[in-house]
Amino acid sequence: MNAEGARKVIRETRALTDKPFNINVFCHQPAQANAVVEKSWTEWLAPLFAQYDAKPPQALSEIYTSFVVDEAMLQVFIEEKPAVVSFHFGLPSKRYMDALRAAGIKLFASATNVREAEQVAAAGVDAIVAQGIEAGGHRGIFDPQARDDGLGIFALTRLLASKFDIPVIAAGGIMDGAGIAAALALGAQAAQLGTAFVPCTETSIDAGYRRAILGDAANHTTFTAAISGRTARSMVNKFTELGEGADAPQVPDYPITYDAGKALHAAAKAQGEFGYGAQWAGQAAALARELPAAELMARLKTELTASIESLNVMTHTL
Repeated sequence: MNAEGARKVIRETRALTDKPFNINVFCHQPAQANAVVEKSWTEWLAPLFAQYDAKPPQALSEIYTSFVVDEAMLQVFIEEKPAVVSFHFGLPSKRYMDALRAAGIKLFASATNVREAEQVAAAGVDAIVAQGIEAGGHRGIFDPQARDDGLGIFALTRLLASKFDIPVIAAGGIMDGAGIAAALALGAQAAQLGTAFVPCTETSIDAGYRRAILGDAANHTTFTAAISGRTARSMVNKFTELGEGADAPQVPDYPITYDAGKALHAAAKAQGEFGYGAQWAGQAAALARELPAAELMARLKTELTASIESLNVMTHTL
């Protein structure tokens, strides 16, 4: 969303709770437009659009502004002062981070390997979000051209908790209290769950996404860049299968690709086909439960307590 959209959401959230909350921003390098690549991409998608009585956009645009150049968003945060701002895909400039700190805002940042975590720690960020390969949605790797170590959440959490003094928040494939307990046992101070909340009754996902995550599709996830232009874990659907085709041309930069992806999803959805949506989901999505968020939180707490008590019993037995 843009800066004023963020301000609106922050104020709406404050009207609902006096508890702290986190605003997350993407810190990718701004997209480099390439008319040749973008034209090739839309021409490749054109037959699919035609199946749904539509045409691809005549030109693709950078539909999201990266936080690293979003002065308006920075100003909103300074004025609204959310408790936490977290970064994904990298870090903003020192000037941005200093301004946020001066406003009393705590800073979190995701890392997918030790090298990225070292950058996060050196920048004085308050907590590292250890994003394991299991996580749904966009892979937080800083440099999309660099080799991805593909570290799972258990290995990554243990590596970061052992190496750094700042808190580690484990993220990726955690769906229940047992998963939270495992993350804590490995040295994390907290766990971050995303996919677990996707089918909550309050969420705004469409009917196709809801059916998929509550059905067999949740057992099958894969990485794709075809939807948005950055690698992200989705349930296997028509869009992910399309991106795996041998004839797929070069993908435009993120989020320019997303402009085409959203248009294709809208055209297909209008005809009752939901398989071209961004159906982000982690590897353990099949454990998702369709509950009100408050009830899910209560169950997670109960499961966590039960898991810790079970571990204590086992330790005493041993």
